[in-house]
Amino acid sequence: MKSHRHAPASSNGPSDGINGVGGWRPRILAALAEREPQSLDDLIARLGLARLAQQEALARELVAMVRAGKLRHDRRGRYLLPEITAVNVSPAEPSPPAARDEAADRASAGGGKAGGGEIRGVVTAHRDGYGFVAADDGGPDVFLPEREMRGVLHGDRLQVRVTGTDARGRREGALIAIASRGTERVVGRLRDEGGAALLVPSNPRLPEVRVPNRGLGGARPGQVVVAELEARPNLRAQPSGRIVEILGDHLAPGMEIEAAIRANDLPHRFPAAAEREAAAFGDRVTRAQLRDREDLRQLPLLTVDGADAKDFDDAVAARRTRGGWTLWVAIADVSAYVTPDSPLDVEAQKRGTSVYFPETVIPMLPEVLSNGLCSLKPQIDRLCMVCEMRVGRDGQVTRSRFYPAVMRSHARMIYEDVAAALEDPRRSALAKRHPDLVAPLQALDEVFAALFAARTQRGAIDFDSSETRIVFGPDRKIDKIVAVARTRAHRLIEECMIAANVEAARLVARHKIAAPYRVHQAPDAEKVVLLREFLAARGFQLGGGDGPDAADFARALAAVAGHEEAGVIQNVMLRSLMQARYSADNVGHFGLALSHYAHFTSPIRRYPDLLLHRAIRHLLAGGKPRGFAYSHQQMQALCEHASMTERRADDAVRDVIGWLKCEYMQQHVGETFEGLVTGVAGFGVFVELAELYVDGMIHISRLGGDYWEYDARRHRLVGRARGATIGLGQRMRVRVVRVSLDERKIDLEPAAGMDEPGDARAVQSRKPGRRRRK
Repeated sequence: MKSHRHAPASSNGPSDGINGVGGWRPRILAALAEREPQSLDDLIARLGLARLAQQEALARELVAMVRAGKLRHDRRGRYLLPEITAVNVSPAEPSPPAARDEAADRASAGGGKAGGGEIRGVVTAHRDGYGFVAADDGGPDVFLPEREMRGVLHGDRLQVRVTGTDARGRREGALIAIASRGTERVVGRLRDEGGAALLVPSNPRLPEVRVPNRGLGGARPGQVVVAELEARPNLRAQPSGRIVEILGDHLAPGMEIEAAIRANDLPHRFPAAAEREAAAFGDRVTRAQLRDREDLRQLPLLTVDGADAKDFDDAVAARRTRGGWTLWVAIADVSAYVTPDSPLDVEAQKRGTSVYFPETVIPMLPEVLSNGLCSLKPQIDRLCMVCEMRVGRDGQVTRSRFYPAVMRSHARMIYEDVAAALEDPRRSALAKRHPDLVAPLQALDEVFAALFAARTQRGAIDFDSSETRIVFGPDRKIDKIVAVARTRAHRLIEECMIAANVEAARLVARHKIAAPYRVHQAPDAEKVVLLREFLAARGFQLGGGDGPDAADFARALAAVAGHEEAGVIQNVMLRSLMQARYSADNVGHFGLALSHYAHFTSPIRRYPDLLLHRAIRHLLAGGKPRGFAYSHQQMQALCEHASMTERRADDAVRDVIGWLKCEYMQQHVGETFEGLVTGVAGFGVFVELAELYVDGMIHISRLGGDYWEYDARRHRLVGRARGATIGLGQRMRVRVVRVSLDERKIDLEPAAGMDEPGDARAVQSRKPGRRRRK
């Protein structure tokens, strides 16, 4: 590798312009030259950016171009060209999209002979040494062979030259420069390797880190530590670093959470100023705080949550009226305590969301607020923001209003008890404890039935999600993993919350005030094509032509209900959809089939909900959009940050659950289980152990004496010699071979050898060219 490829690290990211064929700026300018003004979401759709990381990179580039005077905003925050500047793509700037596509076509036709310009993006490293750069411009990922990854770490932002295509038809590249570093600290377990200290990272995409004796800081082998990198990897040496924090022994209870917090850079200690501010509010609502609030303390508002919940955001009540019902959704009024730019607000914005690990929470707000003063505990006065709705018998909300109030929850209930009470109102345990609340619950159930019928009528997608719960024994060791049933009570609360979220979104949209919307865009066209092929191979169809809507997905889901592969098919359909995110531009919610949607109902644990409450409070006080504390551009930046913190939290929770499941499976090495194939890749198949709700992988090398080819379109492996197939939804009996805590890996093998008679349980055999009947 030539030395010029190792440019000094920079924090500029994409804002300093991306030169090369895949650059942002000429594409943005060309898009605006065709039509202006355009919002961020308009540009995302026009440029065909499917990945959330690419969408966020575009947003950063737009902000940088406005700052540099290359673009300007209108009053609604949409982007326009400068008034005195004409669009001109000079020879020094990147080629327009058409030229890029032609270059890519030439490279593909030439069998990898031609290059495809330069791109910039974030690299995902593989444990085997190679990596893939997710192109910011929305183009296909660029494969980097191991020789190009020396000196690069997972998460680095790279500038890469596309050199052609490899033997598998993938775009291949060569490293030009590392634009910015994605990893400065590494979390992992310290190991003694022949007298030398090595840190084995918790993230298997990162390489081992050498720790010289002078950098050990008293750490011992077997401990989980945090190392700060002092030297990056290069052609001759692995990275090295020094220990800056010792978390404790590898198998100590709770260590998996401590490691995940550091590995994902989660804020977890509240600043003293924020703690002092929270404590100063006391633990009771004061008389002065009741001024200008409606009094709902006599209304039978109920909180319904999981058995282990401690932060109660919401309460609901309903009453029959002529022609329908009145529905009240009361939400903790966090905005009465957490004001813009206060120490509490700064920390809440930084965290973005509460993080819910098994039996442990990192709250967005200090517990004196999240579990105390803001939590809607029973029989205690609490401040709330209310959405009061008139719901017709057809499930349509005909009128709504928002107002601050004081409330007193009449009972704290759990989902399972409410579901039992709705099933048998007279004999349920809840009815015996709260006989006066049975009628209010029945009124809520009637509203739910109407709202859910309206949801079905408009064609919202309703995935039958399956969740699990980890049950711990002594010393925080997993005793078992159990399925969690989704009851009618879960759906009831969900529909009430959705109704309030919709009305909140409509309110801020009507007044054109800057606010965070929860948006979900239509699926990528390429993924729709692949999904159709997958469904067709199983005898099902997805309607809607080139642009299926939510109702088309809903009809397909209804068609597969009851099928033996229904769960697997549903997962494939779910993965074909875009990821929901926050945006200051309302583009609707595809999955829910809604034109307006926002998050209003959880300000204790989600920062966008708090922002939405502030917008509503500003309107209720008679404020104008122009006088609100946030501009459209500021709100968009906050939305992007909130989307990032949401993904960060999901990654951390996934890390912890993966670690716990691996620890649990160590006692099952050598045992056999019935399994279901839930994923297929070129290197093997993923199998869920049905009795344990744990996933493992069978590497292709363990599949027996055949040459297996990966059929990506049909999600299966095909044996070239015998025509046997292993695909999604097939059942296999497997043996647990190996469990690695460091790698978060559970290795499996077929319980019967692939050449033995028992392999009929593991694979489907077919004659070439013939399809299995349904």
